Amino acid sequence: MKWLLPRSLPAWVLLIVIAGLVAIQVLTLSIVARERVASNNVLDLFRLNDRSQSLVKLMYAATPDERKKVAAGLSVPPYVLTMSDTPAITTTIPDDDEMAEMEDIIVGRLAKYGVQEARVQRESPVKPDGASHQHKPLDRDDVGSIERELLDLAADFTKSDTLIASIQFNDGQWLNFIMPSTPLSPVLTIQNLPLFASAAAAVVLLSIWLLRRLTAPYRTLESAVERIGEDLKSPPLPEEGSSEYKSTARAVNTMQAKLREYVEDRELLAAALAHDLRTPLTRIRLRLELLRKSPLKTALMQNLADIEAISSSVLDFATPNSEDELERIDFWSVVDSIADDNPNVVFDQPKPARGLICLGHIVPLRRCVTNLVENAIKYGGTARLSLSQTAGNIVLTIDDDGPGIADDQMDKVFRPFMRVERSRNRETGGFGLGLTIARNTARSFGGEVTLRNRPEGGLRVTLTLPRARDLQAVG
Repeated sequence: MKWLLPRSLPAWVLLIVIAGLVAIQVLTLSIVARERVASNNVLDLFRLNDRSQSLVKLMYAATPDERKKVAAGLSVPPYVLTMSDTPAITTTIPDDDEMAEMEDIIVGRLAKYGVQEARVQRESPVKPDGASHQHKPLDRDDVGSIERELLDLAADFTKSDTLIASIQFNDGQWLNFIMPSTPLSPVLTIQNLPLFASAAAAVVLLSIWLLRRLTAPYRTLESAVERIGEDLKSPPLPEEGSSEYKSTARAVNTMQAKLREYVEDRELLAAALAHDLRTPLTRIRLRLELLRKSPLKTALMQNLADIEAISSSVLDFATPNSEDELERIDFWSVVDSIADDNPNVVFDQPKPARGLICLGHIVPLRRCVTNLVENAIKYGGTARLSLSQTAGNIVLTIDDDGPGIADDQMDKVFRPFMRVERSRNRETGGFGLGLTIARNTARSFGGEVTLRNRPEGGLRVTLTLPRARDLQAVG
């Protein structure tokens, strides 16, 4: 069931707002319904007391026969009124404390009019078995709105509880009358339901709008942190907005500055060491040239070449790309020239009618493609190149027939000096910096380098670079 729960903070806040809104609406409607029940009950008892006083004052001075005639004239359903020698309520035990108190009130207030006993009872409605309670005018088109409401209210009265009262005079005659309770209309109706729904929708929409405005800086923060992960030299975050966001942005900017300083110090250190090694290496090479040819000289010369290659790779890795303005480069020409210089590269793709233009610096870009091609040749013997383009990118695919790379090592091989022992080790060449330099260069131009094992065997390297016109449109 956890997958049903929201994953983001705005979704959680919105869920809490909606749940709170629903809870408040339900509680409010429940309270209103209870208050209406209590109010209707008090109103019914007031009507019962008022009707009792009116009828008793009208009847007490009349003779028994006159009372019956008056009762017959005043009896109009559902307000039934009768005079009899026996009470309509046979039990002397009240239904509850309210009914008992009401009986005492009636007797106390009407004792001076010859009332000596009163009985009050509430009964549930009985479904009518005739057609007298059916209101055919409700289905007629010529019925006005007021008449329709009156008929609907009369129908509601027939469905509500009834209050029965039996009041005894001093002469032993009983006054019995029935009156319906006030109908309890529902809190939610077809008329007011759209109002409740509109209010709830307005609250939800306003909450969504406020949440989006509240979380917008954090979405910007998320994008900025991702950008920092790709480029430490990206612009710092603006320290504006709420105090919490400003504190977070300030901390991120401080972290970025320290990381940039840390990386620059290490790059300068590596570049300085690689550069300073060139002088003693050159001296050693000159002195070796003075020695006679021997297996030892050949081995030393090979070791010296390895040291120079490592030094050159470290220098390429540690030297940041130029921060000068990017230039437009015909990427097809770069790939074609690299393929012509190496007989182990297969690239028979004709030049497209419209050139594949990217933005970058020619020297780092050539080094990037060369590293990827040489990597494929070293471990697969042959590099097969193909160029394609999408809506906004240029895609260079390099396939080889080598042993491939284990899936759990795909990301690790991009680390500096990282080599997969069983498949890509020092015996097959390389110092573990080629892929690192290639990916760093591609990312500095807004691109990416990805690796994937081919189903038929070997490795596929994909270099993606944004097309020049797309970069210019963004700028």
